[in-house]
Order: sequence, then C-alpha cells, then structure tokens
Amino acid sequence: MKKETLILKIAVIFIALPVLAITLFGFPLIIQDAADSSMKMASVLYGLLTVFSLTLFPFLAALYQAFKLLKFIDCNDAFSAKSVEALKKIKLFAFSIAALHLTSFPLYFIVGEVDDAPGVILVGMMFISAPTVVAVFAAVLQKLMGNALEIKQDNDLTI
Repeated sequence: MKKETLILKIAVIFIALPVLAITLFGFPLIIQDAADSSMKMASVLYGLLTVFSLTLFPFLAALYQAFKLLKFIDCNDAFSAKSVEALKKIKLFAFSIAALHLTSFPLYFIVGEVDDAPGVILVGMMFISAPTVVAVFAAVLQKLMGNALEIKQDNDLTI
C-alpha cells in the first residue's frame, strides 16, 4: 500500500466515524430534547433529523466510492473505466445529499425564526453548498478522467 493513499484512506475512515457516532448517539439525544420542547419545534427538529438520517446513506456510499478510487490508484489503475464510474457515483451521491438538504431548507427558516438565530440559515446553506461543490468537483474530475482514458486508449492502439 502506498504511503500517499494510506493517509487518504485513513482520512476517509476518520470522516466516516464521527458521522456515524453523531447519527447513532447524538440524534437520540436531540430527539429526546425535541420531545421536551414545543410541538412546532419538535416537528421541525424531527424533519431535520429525518433528512440528516436519509443523507447518511449517500454520504457513506460516496466515502466508500472514494475508498475504492484510492484502491484503484494503489493498483495503478487510476485511468480506467472503473475510476470514471466511481467518480460518477460520487457526483450522484453528492447531488442527492444537496437535493435532500435543499428540500429541508424551509425548516431552517422556521428554526431561525423560532430561536431568533439567523445563523441557522447559513448552516443550512452550508449543508447545500458543500455537497454541491463536491459534486461539481467530481464531475470535473470525471470528465478529465474520461478524456485521459480516451487518450490512453488511442495511444495504446497507435504503433
């Protein structure tokens, strides 16, 4: 295993672990708090927690695809159709995360209004813009990898 990709693989694992811990241990505490608060705020928090729970699956799937991409790089198979497919899946997962948070964006306005905290809306925008940036970056890399793969295939056929 190469040293450069080993560090990135460890980083992928360390990104996944806190997200899983928050989902498994933090969300029940938030739900318990929401049950004690007003009915309007509880329903809004339940909606937000549902969206966060739903985004867990594409998030972990995208991290798995990133891990596979790093394995392809280890095997000197970076410029292959498998790498392009992994980048395509990462792009789709990231866009799905952004779309799920976009649908829940009105809930951030309600939380900001009830708690008189307009910063909550900026946090909601972060959950939309960060996956969008990742998706656009993955789309650019997918296109570059696809072009490099075509050039590689042309060069392999030339002699």
